[in-house]
Amino acid sequence: MATPARARLTLDPTARVGPVRRRTFGSFVEHLGRCVYTGVFEPDHPTADADGFRADVLALVREQGVSVVRYPGGNFVSGYRWEDGVGPVEQRPTRLDLAWHSTEPNTFGLDEFAKWCAKAGVEPMMAVNLGTRGIQEALDLLEYANIRSGTTLSDRRVAHGAKEPYDIRMWCLGNEMDGPWQVGHTTAAEYGRLAAQTARAMRMVDPRLELVACGSSGRGMPTFGAWEATVLEEAYDEVDLISCHAYYEEKEGDLQSFLASAEDMEQFIGAVAATADAVRARKRSAKRVDISFDEWNVWYMKRFHDQGAPADWPVAPPLLEDHYNVADAVVVGSLLITLLRNTDRVAAACQAQLVNVIAPIVTEPGGRAWRQTTFHPFAQASRHAVGDVLRTAVESPTVETAEFGAVPMLHAVATHSPADGRMTVFAVNRSVDTPLAVELPHVPVERLDVSTLSDADPYARNTADDPDRVRPRPSQDWTVDGDTVRVVLPPLSWNVIRLG
Repeated sequence: MATPARARLTLDPTARVGPVRRRTFGSFVEHLGRCVYTGVFEPDHPTADADGFRADVLALVREQGVSVVRYPGGNFVSGYRWEDGVGPVEQRPTRLDLAWHSTEPNTFGLDEFAKWCAKAGVEPMMAVNLGTRGIQEALDLLEYANIRSGTTLSDRRVAHGAKEPYDIRMWCLGNEMDGPWQVGHTTAAEYGRLAAQTARAMRMVDPRLELVACGSSGRGMPTFGAWEATVLEEAYDEVDLISCHAYYEEKEGDLQSFLASAEDMEQFIGAVAATADAVRARKRSAKRVDISFDEWNVWYMKRFHDQGAPADWPVAPPLLEDHYNVADAVVVGSLLITLLRNTDRVAAACQAQLVNVIAPIVTEPGGRAWRQTTFHPFAQASRHAVGDVLRTAVESPTVETAEFGAVPMLHAVATHSPADGRMTVFAVNRSVDTPLAVELPHVPVERLDVSTLSDADPYARNTADDPDRVRPRPSQDWTVDGDTVRVVLPPLSWNVIRLG
């Protein structure tokens, strides 16, 4: 192995960014490919419970530590009629889904999703259709979901077997409405006005709601920036959050730039926060609009576009089933570090998606379920990020990238639990070939645990036959000298350092 480069990470428990937000560890279930059917829901599966939910998937979701799940889309929601997915299954209509050129049988809908959330121990985050529908349909859905009883739609839910309301607090006002691919694609001014009207009406029903306006569907969109400003000029007083969506992939063999993908996410968050604050200043508002980063992940989008749409209208075709490797897992870890570093502005985040579709969990229809490489950084961050996020002082050598220029080799964040004094450092070595010796001065060392996810092959991945090929393993490559800890991070690695 090459001689390690050297970095220094200084931690101060009093230098606080903000609290660790449980909603940072959200996920996403969309009616896309096999995410729902043969993913979370497969009544004929050997592990299926009485409601048709795969118990093996439920166990993995709990292990992963998912806190909130966004549903039912995504692009899918912009053509969705929520009424199709409630009530007796045999009476539900079959529809064409224009978003993913599929047939939707509607055997899984809001009623099933609410039951599944309760079993998984996750908070539901619901999206309303502002593509082909509008204010009244959003109000109808809210009444069905959240009113206890005594109205036509709440009594319909009760008759469908759900006596207690679903009490959904977070609602997305449409999805990616600036995207030309979106059913109901519109302008920023038109969408902003509709979002404001819908939000205002929904709060008349339930003032406790937390509402998310659609930001631009990507930082690379020509609408980016101007879209957020215009939407917030219309809807600032009515919404709580604005969304960000971002996906990353290795391009043309440029692994080093791929490992630095979080540089783009960091700039994205800063730009959207600045735009929201500029609107706040113009409106002289005391309220601050924060960010819901409710779609993010590694997604090899080029493969999807090269594949093209199905020739017919299949039910739950295999779509976007990327198989993730070590490098992908390290990038996912780095993106999680960025979300935590910005906990003062990012109030919620959803990794897209949960099962099969660009997902940390993969299933076989009727068969096995296993963890992809990207499962592990998420699960570790969700488990060990507790208390407050700390501002960290990083002194690090840099690595050169074609896309971002020189970036720090060490990408890290730390959390601190005031209740018991525990500190956890989440760290990525972005170099493709150089180990990194990280010094942590003035830290508690009564207990020290270090785990590392790395491999000699950056493209190694897990399979059904070898599901633990890539996973975090205990590391002994560390030393303690008084109150100073030194840990060597392998090249291209995700690392968790727990100090007690």
